Amino acid sequence: MSKRPLIVIGGSSERSQETMGAFQEFPQVEACRLYSKFSVRPSSIAAIPSVIEKAVRSSIYGRPGACYVDIPADFVTLQVNVNSIKYVECCMPPPVSMAEASAVHRAASVIRNAKRPLLIIGKGAAYARAEEGLRKLVEQCKLPFLPTPMGKGVIPDNHPNCVGAARSRALQFADVIVLFGARLNWILHFGVPPRYQPDVKFIQVDICAEELGNNVRPAVTLLGDINAVTKQLLEQFDKTQWQYPPESSWWKNLREKMKSNEAASKELASQNSLPMNYYTVFYHVQEQLPRDCIVVSEGANTMDIGRTVLQNCLPRHRLDAGTFGTMGVGLGFAIAAAIVAKDRNPGQRVICVEGDSAFGFSGMEVETICRYNLPIVLLVVNNNGIYQGVDKDSWKEMLKFGDATAVAPPVCLLPNSHYEQVMTAFGGTGYFVQTQEELQKSLRQSLADTTKPSLLNIMIEPQATRKAQDFHWLTRSNL
Repeated sequence: MSKRPLIVIGGSSERSQETMGAFQEFPQVEACRLYSKFSVRPSSIAAIPSVIEKAVRSSIYGRPGACYVDIPADFVTLQVNVNSIKYVECCMPPPVSMAEASAVHRAASVIRNAKRPLLIIGKGAAYARAEEGLRKLVEQCKLPFLPTPMGKGVIPDNHPNCVGAARSRALQFADVIVLFGARLNWILHFGVPPRYQPDVKFIQVDICAEELGNNVRPAVTLLGDINAVTKQLLEQFDKTQWQYPPESSWWKNLREKMKSNEAASKELASQNSLPMNYYTVFYHVQEQLPRDCIVVSEGANTMDIGRTVLQNCLPRHRLDAGTFGTMGVGLGFAIAAAIVAKDRNPGQRVICVEGDSAFGFSGMEVETICRYNLPIVLLVVNNNGIYQGVDKDSWKEMLKFGDATAVAPPVCLLPNSHYEQVMTAFGGTGYFVQTQEELQKSLRQSLADTTKPSLLNIMIEPQATRKAQDFHWLTRSNL
């Protein structure tokens, strides 16, 4: 669903035991075919190299995706003559496709005639490494842009043309929207009213032909590699110089909304009451984050609010629950990112921001983190529940009315759970954080200590939520 290049190699029961009820026998190839670009079992040991080459090629050609290769148990000990192995060279890099020239010309014309233009930069643009071209397009044409979650950092979040702080207004009132590798699914409210103007014109730029026209009838479709198509658009604007007026009423409207939303967030962040709220926590975290750190995030309010406050200045430095909104992936993502960082960029930190409920899905991966001593700082933003919980005193009062299984709402978790002790149990450093001072100090110590991983269990107000004008992350998300 998230369209990431991935090869899964799975074991299966021996071929001679098929249909006999072998241990864990299951039609894995058939089951995976629905969810992957390529699903296969090699016919022999000798065929494995050619199968893997095709899996690699399928995973990275066109729109990237997952491939599954099934290895029967008897292959593990099977011996064959080395001369029978069908070795093949690794596939060529993916071919770079360009959009039809006439479509590029039409797209540039639609952009020039826009009264309220908006660029949306998706993770497809990050994957295509289109940051240089897109930044030039934004700055040369003075256009406002909005990143999707994993499009953050393609152009830095702190760029003056980023209108993330006025996201709802930008989407609702734009008359021309250019999508660079972003899909009109739930993350972007499907591209339909009331979150968009009924007559908004969409220009879709995507590597996948089947994505063009999903949920809307686009004004122009540009099928091709996003980096290459961006350069094609730049050529049009180089031929005939044009820029959107920075003094327009649209820019003025967006800047006013950004200013008011940022002021509301800062007011929440500046509150000194205890327990802390989300904005106070993320404000202090943002102050200390290394510019080149990789941010991993999952949760409900934690992920939603966190991505509006925690900035990305570099492309491909953010991983979150993704297109499917999958909970439980955060620690796995952090482990993978930390292994890459440890190998390629020693000293780079991975910051994994988890809601307490999200942490519960895969919290025991802390053992893996400690086993390999990975440079991860885990932040568990703990509100004692899913979306909202209750404090310790309210929990005790509630239990007076009956057994917890009967009276406690299912979204409530055990108050003041000491998740940091999971980290200390395996040799890492854990902090139980209740105040701003404790947060600042523990995060500073965690970032400075590169010898072991850390977990900060940050207690916040159980009823804390988003500021009033924002929306529930599953239905009206700020993704």
